[in-house]
Amino acid sequence: MVKSRAAGLAVVLSATTWATPVLAAADKGDTAFLMVSTVLVLLMTVPGLALFYCGLVRTKNVLATLMQVYATVCLVCIIWMVYGYSLAFTGDPRTAPFVGGFSKAFLSGVTIDSLATTFSHGVHVPEYAYIWFQMTFAAITPALIVGAFAERMRFPALLLFVALWVTIVYCPIAHMVWYWPGPDALSEAARAAATAVGEAKPAADAHLQSLLAGSGLAFQWGALDFAGGTVVHTNAGIAGLIGALMLGPRSGYGREPMPPHSLTLSMVGAALLWVGWFGFNCGSNLEANGTAALAMGNTFGATAAAALAWAFVEWAIKGKPTTLGLITGIVIGLVAVTPAAGFVGPMGAIALGIIAGIVGYGACTWMKSWLGYDDTLDVFGVHCIGGVLGALATGVLVDPRFGGTGVADYITQPGTITIGYDMATQMTAQFKAVALTLIWSGALSAFLYKFVDLVVGLRPPKDKERAGLDLTDHGERGYHF
Repeated sequence: MVKSRAAGLAVVLSATTWATPVLAAADKGDTAFLMVSTVLVLLMTVPGLALFYCGLVRTKNVLATLMQVYATVCLVCIIWMVYGYSLAFTGDPRTAPFVGGFSKAFLSGVTIDSLATTFSHGVHVPEYAYIWFQMTFAAITPALIVGAFAERMRFPALLLFVALWVTIVYCPIAHMVWYWPGPDALSEAARAAATAVGEAKPAADAHLQSLLAGSGLAFQWGALDFAGGTVVHTNAGIAGLIGALMLGPRSGYGREPMPPHSLTLSMVGAALLWVGWFGFNCGSNLEANGTAALAMGNTFGATAAAALAWAFVEWAIKGKPTTLGLITGIVIGLVAVTPAAGFVGPMGAIALGIIAGIVGYGACTWMKSWLGYDDTLDVFGVHCIGGVLGALATGVLVDPRFGGTGVADYITQPGTITIGYDMATQMTAQFKAVALTLIWSGALSAFLYKFVDLVVGLRPPKDKERAGLDLTDHGERGYHF
């Protein structure tokens, strides 16, 4: 039976886990599945995202764009191993429910025998496998932001910004949305609370409440985010918009043409993004089961629907469908289905994709033109708008009446999973999680951009920007004609 990863009594399942010391063996099939998914998510970023972005910029900035994406991945991998994982996925009563602590800094206490729970009772994977899987999510999120200020941020500024942003913005958001005690711990505590009598009752109840209180803030609200609609896309998208506004437009923006230099490269990058996204969405289930298979189908359906919707809208309005429009539709379809992948039915995913393609077209054309900001590669229009749309639509389409999986409850009947759904409760949780992400990421990103500008300077001088970042930052050319 396909089971839902969702919320019950203010507890929501999402792409996270809890390391467990219980004497159990890791499931070899799930472990292999998670490791392959990890490699696929890396493929999304390098070379997928890097090629997608570099094809959309001008020839004088192609290497700088590639360099910024690749360097971001390298930097975040080190941060994650040193302290990022600990901040995102450990509990600390002093900082709960906003961020974890440093109990696993430098991966302290993690061994080849350490286990992490999945979403089923008694099913585990090696904690190392889970750490690396989540590391690829942490790496791609700031790499997405690069597209918003492409062609105009200095390389030293980027490195400093990414290091601070992952620490202060990404890790807390990941903790607030995805950190929870795990199914076994919750069920055991709920069973103890239900069966305790006499003097043992208050202590058992207090233990259950402490587990719930130690979970992330949005998790406590019951927000659903299967694979990163808020944590990755809304988070990166709003940070990208703030960056585009604070850096200002590119030199010559609005006065001279700035077409993509190679849509061929971008088409290849989009293809790699779609392929890699199966690791993103399916892998977020942590288990190779029916829910992962559902996520796979939804990653096909929503993406295809969004791409076609964008192309047909563009065709109707401009007279011709473009390759740029098609691949942008592919990406926004992937973004929108990310929070919904394991929660909605295939028909719901197709409907979500159609809406995402139409809304995304409007956001990246009319809204961008009306507001006048220079978001170079439409990070806000695709990732923030798509992420918010997907997160809110998840709250509706998870309804079993619309083919969704419903909301799972681990507490009411400990040891089993009961399914329920209340639209008002779920949509309230979804709105609160979206608002939390927008405010936290938006405000702190603005502070970090300003801080980095004061310390090292965000932009190069105009003459160097016009010469191109390939030469001015790296002393190289992408092409020698």
